[in-house]
Amino acid sequence: KFEFNPKDGIDNPALSLAEDTDGKGLGEPRFYLLNKDSSETFGFCLHEELGCRGHIIRKVELGGLAQRRGLQDGDRLLQVNGHFVDHMDHGKVVQKIKASGNQVLLAVLDSNTYETAKALGRDLSQMLPADIRPRLCHITRDKSGFGFSISGPEGTKGTFQVSVRRDGPAERAGLPSGSWLLELNGDSVRSYSRMQLARKLKQSGSKMTLLVASSAAEEFYRLWGLRVTAALADASWLPFKVRKLHMVKGPEGYGFLLKEEDCSSGTTGEFLWEVDAGLPAERAGMKEGDRLLAVNGESIEGLNHQETVMRIRAQDGQVTLLVIDPAGDEFYRSVRLGICHRTCYDE
Repeated sequence: KFEFNPKDGIDNPALSLAEDTDGKGLGEPRFYLLNKDSSETFGFCLHEELGCRGHIIRKVELGGLAQRRGLQDGDRLLQVNGHFVDHMDHGKVVQKIKASGNQVLLAVLDSNTYETAKALGRDLSQMLPADIRPRLCHITRDKSGFGFSISGPEGTKGTFQVSVRRDGPAERAGLPSGSWLLELNGDSVRSYSRMQLARKLKQSGSKMTLLVASSAAEEFYRLWGLRVTAALADASWLPFKVRKLHMVKGPEGYGFLLKEEDCSSGTTGEFLWEVDAGLPAERAGMKEGDRLLAVNGESIEGLNHQETVMRIRAQDGQVTLLVIDPAGDEFYRSVRLGICHRTCYDE
């Protein structure tokens, strides 16, 4: 049994504590959904420190977004947007946060609990819910229909559960049977009656996009007072993917032109044109009209044209761009969803 001698001190408090505990009374992970404007920061830094384990929350700005939500200096980051990150390379974790754009869901553990759990050999991933992400599914109708049905309690608005037919379009689109419908084509269904929902489904034509969540995910968000949004969703089942282009600059440059243009939504975007045959951009897979989303894992949301150009030029002879083609860009706009470029950093 450990006995403290104030003359000797403690070389490793966590290990000393582990000798006299079975781990009961450990703190629980805390969850924070941070939403910022393009001109704001999340209000904290993520550090990797010599002699300390984990990804450490530091420099929590007084009055900033992180502090207002409850993040504390020294907290250890366990999860980013539903993905366990404690085992990941620090640079990749930072990249995942930056790739989240203006919204990120974090799970953290206080420093004392983290060190104690590590000393006890606990699997920290087991302290977290298995899968808290909602899912986005885009379904194209075939001759048999969409391949799912919806049920809900009579007279109750906004409560709709999905049943999926085997081998139908819905199952192929990744729609989980038993999940709860949250949004249809970018619109919340929480205020819909069954008749209103039936009308909206019919108006969708031959294609529709659903945001759904499991019962466990719904309960998790309810308990933590968090709103389930499409920005947090698993978008891996959607038909349009963002692409990661890595280029090494050649003697004639990268071989493309970046232009700022108006979008149909009324905002502006950065688009890639004049892709030269045989040069690094074309070899990396760039296509005319691709829209630029991120540079080296950092979203360009909120940057003006000159700032975006400078970010590309700041790299020493190589750069990685995240892009989406025009068809994919139009799809996300048509259902009023932000482009889920974070899915490229889920590895």
